[in-house]
Amino acid sequence: MRVLRRRVVLWIGVAAACLLAPAVSAQELVVTLDPVETRIEYTLGATLHTVHGSFKLKSGTIRLDLASGKVSGTVIVDSTSGNSGGAGRDKRMHQEILESRKFPEIVFTPNQVKGALSPGGISQLEIAGIFQLHGQDHELTLIMAVQPAGSQVQASTHFIVPYAEWGLKNPSVFLLRVNDKVEIDVHAVGQIAPAAAQK
Repeated sequence: MRVLRRRVVLWIGVAAACLLAPAVSAQELVVTLDPVETRIEYTLGATLHTVHGSFKLKSGTIRLDLASGKVSGTVIVDSTSGNSGGAGRDKRMHQEILESRKFPEIVFTPNQVKGALSPGGISQLEIAGIFQLHGQDHELTLIMAVQPAGSQVQASTHFIVPYAEWGLKNPSVFLLRVNDKVEIDVHAVGQIAPAAAQK
């Protein structure tokens, strides 16, 4: 009975690997991010307390060829969705810092990818591109932890945005001093498929 059970478990594992392999091993892949399931959170250190907040993903589609390192597409974040839970603080962030009415989108446009994608665990991909914030372009490289599961994929990354260095206003006041860099954590969820299946 134990031998039979082990064989069943083994065959389930083999079947799962076979189902995962076609999409992940394809030379060109298309990843379509889910705005509802994707979380974008930020942390801004301050003298009195640390500010935590979030933004919402507007859309995201990435086409990548891991063999050649080519990647294209865009990831668009809704700048107007920024929320830290403090009405006055958020009003100032949108009006004076982000100027989100004037610049309603934060956009990442990838242009190079390095790494390999494994169907059976977490892989690390290095994705370089242009990060557009407040109407200005900045080079940015993201280290992504990526885990495919069938047609779904999850990816996480952590990076720093030196917003003051990039020309945005520092919101510090006399009694409250905040860091001139903000930490971003992204946990993205999406669908992954061979590029040929998207045509």
